[in-house]
Amino acid sequence: MVTILSFYKFKKINNLNKLKKLFFKKINYLSIKGLIILSPEGINGTLSGSSKNINSIKKIIISELNISKFDIQNINRSNFIPFLKAKIKIKTEVVPINERYDFDKKFKKKYLTPSQWNNFISLKNTKIIDARKPFEYKIGTFKKAINPNTNNFREFKNYLSNVKKDENVGMFCTGGIRCEKASNYLFKNGYKNIYMLKGGIINYFNKIEPNKSKWKGECFVFDNRVTIKKDTSPGTYGICNGCRMPISKSEMKSKKYKIGLSCPKCYDKLTDEQIKRFSMRHNQIINSKIPYKFSKKN
Repeated sequence: MVTILSFYKFKKINNLNKLKKLFFKKINYLSIKGLIILSPEGINGTLSGSSKNINSIKKIIISELNISKFDIQNINRSNFIPFLKAKIKIKTEVVPINERYDFDKKFKKKYLTPSQWNNFISLKNTKIIDARKPFEYKIGTFKKAINPNTNNFREFKNYLSNVKKDENVGMFCTGGIRCEKASNYLFKNGYKNIYMLKGGIINYFNKIEPNKSKWKGECFVFDNRVTIKKDTSPGTYGICNGCRMPISKSEMKSKKYKIGLSCPKCYDKLTDEQIKRFSMRHNQIINSKIPYKFSKKN
């Protein structure tokens, strides 16, 4: 069984290149695969490997960052490694919103546990915002949730400027980090009644029994599991190797779905060069012998 650790920490980081080299060396030594994003404002990552090695890399990261713990961490299990390789990227922001995280002001953020969240979204005078992208929202979301229908998280900031300052707003995303960044922006601009689902959807799935869940559908995750169900088991969606978008079982029955190449979303938009490139990538994935959900058999 593979352990999957997702985590983030907002902290001023200066030695980015040094940390990148160190973490990459340790990750490869421990046979861990996944993604880490480093930025001057913090770290965000999802890593997979054996339970022992995940615990080891967690201790290494915490020690090198000189912190006691992550702001948020979530643990899931899988019967296969959901990443093809290990990557570490350095970016300007840990979550791109064109707004630097404010470390100078100490905002008292309002987190809700999964059980508190169930009560909160049942209240009549609350506005529930899904901070994820539209395609994630379509796969699954909470009852009553609104999606801003923005193409990227930078646009989401513009949507937030239209939220009334006296509204009771609850926000959620996959693991919590997008809401963390968005709430920092809102608090800086005078909003006070902003609540966040602590640990995001993944933590909610870990803590709330499926029969008590207020979630509808599945949850998109950024790895080869594609989606997970309320019990955190792998979902029913595959991934299009062309446009990299999730595809449902009904879409896999379309004549425009070509395994490893296209789906109804992108079939009519592909160029000859893209077809050639996607075919090569598909062959690489097959030769890697790593489970990957692009087949009608899944």
